[in-house]
Amino acid sequence: MTVAITLILLLVGGLSVLMYLAFRRPPVNPPKKFRTRGPRPGAHTVTVTFGDSLTHASLSADWVGALRERLGPGGHEFVNAGINGHTTADLLGRLEEVVACQPDAVTILIGTNDARNGIPVTRFQTNLEQIVDQLQAHTTARIALLSAPPLGEDLDGPANRELAPYNAAIKQTATCAGITYLPAYERIAEHIRSNGTAPRFAFSFGLALRVALQHYLLRRSLNDIATGNGLTMLTDHIHLSDQAGTLIADLVTGWLSRTPAR
Repeated sequence: MTVAITLILLLVGGLSVLMYLAFRRPPVNPPKKFRTRGPRPGAHTVTVTFGDSLTHASLSADWVGALRERLGPGGHEFVNAGINGHTTADLLGRLEEVVACQPDAVTILIGTNDARNGIPVTRFQTNLEQIVDQLQAHTTARIALLSAPPLGEDLDGPANRELAPYNAAIKQTATCAGITYLPAYERIAEHIRSNGTAPRFAFSFGLALRVALQHYLLRRSLNDIATGNGLTMLTDHIHLSDQAGTLIADLVTGWLSRTPAR
């Protein structure tokens, strides 16, 4: 009986750790921590990356970390304001924390959860416009909107057809606001199409948990996990493999290289 109880406690403890790492662990250098300690010595450009789990990076490739490694030595400070599960409405609700960082640049990667939750496109676009308007009114930051990556790798399937108007709204918002549009969806889709047919969209919480188990406990790379699930750019039909994360890091690196320091 004692052995059984011990095994159960170990299982529960291990699951709790896994859930924390995959879903509740804060990102590296979130806004609250950054505001407490301030920019590191030598930093001349503060960039806030604003978004959902694709930016948070506890379940997805850490493209913000890649930027930190590439550009940090040159004086760039990256504040990760991504939170798992968030929508445009959530971003609106915590916009003050981004403004308080007094950023020189802000990237916004959002739309996956709005599309999956069936938020009307008109409301999504209104929220996005308000986010941009408030950032322009209360900061001097340059802003880039990224299109939302594919929902699964069946680019002609229902999930990506439903996503299309959200990405159109992102592009239109960027154009109307006079800010940069970065084609994350388009770049990732190019690589997916080069790999031929793909399985239909089949995201589930259970699949995401299995990805977390393989990544954190079995130490498998996100690329290997994606391949094991019959995918290339996405691990569980939503979250980014390392290949996809590199593409996004490349887009943002290119944009920041064209963004002069204040």
